Amino acid sequence: MIRVKICGITRPEDAEIAAALGADAVGFVFWPRSPRFIDPGRARVIARALPPMVTAVGVFADQPPEEVGRVAAAVGLGAVQLHGQERISDYAELTCRVIKAVPMGPGRSPDAALALPAHVTVLLDAHDPVRLGGTGTTIDWTVAATVARARRVILSGGLRPANVRDAIATVAPYAVDVSSGVEASPGRKDPERLRALFDAIRQVG
Repeated sequence: MIRVKICGITRPEDAEIAAALGADAVGFVFWPRSPRFIDPGRARVIARALPPMVTAVGVFADQPPEEVGRVAAAVGLGAVQLHGQERISDYAELTCRVIKAVPMGPGRSPDAALALPAHVTVLLDAHDPVRLGGTGTTIDWTVAATVARARRVILSGGLRPANVRDAIATVAPYAVDVSSGVEASPGRKDPERLRALFDAIRQVG
């Protein structure tokens, strides 16, 4: 089955149910301006309770490499997701996997995603210079499919139980990343929406 990341986790119970339903990764947002921000200390407690095969991913935006590395070590992150205008070369010393979010929107070319180094996993998300992510806005899946044919892609942007099957069928991504589409409010996941999401994903042939 396609890999699934549930992002914007702020509560232990949300991480627990996501893992129980089959999530491969959960995301913690460490960008202070996000409504889904979580303190690294709280994130560490949640991360340490995750099953061994569920990866903790930290989301950062234009934060210094030293800060990203410090939080990654303190929380026990398996990957970091860079969601700002960072230069990948500045984060070369990180010892965990790196995911780079590339905003997609009207008139945006896939070139930026295709140009990233091979060791970096690409995440395609909606373009929003203020909120950066978790906007509930879908991207052009046709353009995303072009990138996914060339390299491993995590698809994000407005995914929810009602559209995730069509998104997977169109793009054929390596993974999907869902946040607002399974929320009751920012940072609070809805158990029924989570169940509906995984039920929909399991129906993908």
